[in-house]
Amino acid sequence: MHVLLAYDNSRNARIALAAVRDLLTPLKPVVTLISVVEDVGSATAEADELFAVQYAEQKAGTEAAAAELAAEGLETHVLIAEGDARKMILRAVEERKPDLLVMARHSHKPDPGPFNFITRKIDALVEEFDHMTFGSVSAFLARRATCPLLIIPTHAED
Repeated sequence: MHVLLAYDNSRNARIALAAVRDLLTPLKPVVTLISVVEDVGSATAEADELFAVQYAEQKAGTEAAAAELAAEGLETHVLIAEGDARKMILRAVEERKPDLLVMARHSHKPDPGPFNFITRKIDALVEEFDHMTFGSVSAFLARRATCPLLIIPTHAED
């Protein structure tokens, strides 16, 4: 069994990593962690530096996650891509032909605070607008991936 795990070293990605470890380790899958570094969208020297820092941090985090799975006895591989996450993950699915694609559901869970209700409303509007215009990564892949997609929830709904 070959599992492709979308991993960006975020809190949500670590939740998906734990789910893969807990759910799939008994099956001894080969796990490829794909991490997509998105361009910062500027052609300045500062943007190049930010991209280089982000790339190095994401690569190191992804390699550390792969090492965690390898310590559990799983064969792991790391794939680092640059560009639009939706398109790069879909391309990896098409080229690598995994048996399962695993990713965490993106969340906009706000930090607690006195204005939490305002933040939640704004985040809900932003998320709805994003979904209407572009669609989330998981929604995009659910419509296009040629393999089963397991979306890991990252928090309980309020």
